[in-house]
Amino acid sequence: MSKFHPLTIANVRNETRDTIAVTFAVPDALRDSFAFQQGQHLTLRAQIGDEDVRRSYSICSAVQDGALRVAIKRTQGGLFSSWANDNLQAGHTIDVMPPMGHFNVPLDAANKKHYLAFAAGSGITPILSIIKTTLAAEPESQFTLFYGNRASSSVIFRDELSDLKDSYMGRLKLAYVMSREQQDIELFNGRITKDKAAQFLKYWVRADDIDIAFICGPEDMMHGVSEALQEAGLAKSQIKVELFAASIPKHAHQPRAASAVAATQQQTEVTVIMDGNAASFTMEQDKESLLDAGLRAGLDMRYSCKGGVCSTCRCKVIEGKVDMDVNYALEDYEIARGYVLSCQSFPTTARVVIDFDQAE
Repeated sequence: MSKFHPLTIANVRNETRDTIAVTFAVPDALRDSFAFQQGQHLTLRAQIGDEDVRRSYSICSAVQDGALRVAIKRTQGGLFSSWANDNLQAGHTIDVMPPMGHFNVPLDAANKKHYLAFAAGSGITPILSIIKTTLAAEPESQFTLFYGNRASSSVIFRDELSDLKDSYMGRLKLAYVMSREQQDIELFNGRITKDKAAQFLKYWVRADDIDIAFICGPEDMMHGVSEALQEAGLAKSQIKVELFAASIPKHAHQPRAASAVAATQQQTEVTVIMDGNAASFTMEQDKESLLDAGLRAGLDMRYSCKGGVCSTCRCKVIEGKVDMDVNYALEDYEIARGYVLSCQSFPTTARVVIDFDQAE
């Protein structure tokens, strides 16, 4: 799971002026490795100038499509997204890590559920995969989507969503929210906020009719919508969230007070289990994360955003203790079971053992 594989690009299609959809050709020998669940993401790696650059992008194809596709939206100042939009073409090869992520729920053909989703901008990418996969896998289930954009011209996958709505008449309800384009119904103008989500739950969809809600977008939208859903009666366990890594401010680690670090525990021996192998190194406590220390020691530990968002660096602590600075990716039950994000984890004991193989 930690290895990158060179995949040939089968197709590159412009979805909007600043977004491309990239489809990969997966060879038969790697079919099992790249089998995915709806809502998962791929980590892509490219050498841009002298820099090894890695970014995670959500899969936008359905499990039933038999295709592996991601959308890459150009972001202001985005090194990888700009390079990809300007350079990727069919026939090119790029390094890709097998699918990861837990932004999904188990599906069953016998289910008769009502799913709700809120997306903004490129947050539609994993939501599209979830909607397509769910409606095909659960013939009695239905989906309601509120999708926020600036204007009609910036709606990613607009035609595909329209086709889906036509294919699943009565089972897929789709409402667009525009912040810079006036619509007839005032409620659908502006950004998706906590107040607007609360109004949707009051006038457009009943909270007690919702089984699971998905939210993907900027941090402020995610928090606002999640609060509105919980205040309307949904349990936290019914709400699945996925954040834009680009929307999270950079976090600087704040060292603990000197008295909190015993003199005998200034050094930590770290053992990393990955792909069936174990490797060890020694690091100073409270100076750098497990991930940064491991990379500096020469280990090819998996990572992408380094911001506590994408979960690519997810691993399990099986010995010792760590402090985790930031977490936007792990559920409470995962943390309770010992899972951490290595990019945000700082050792607090003299010995720490982390296992990447148990993280999947």
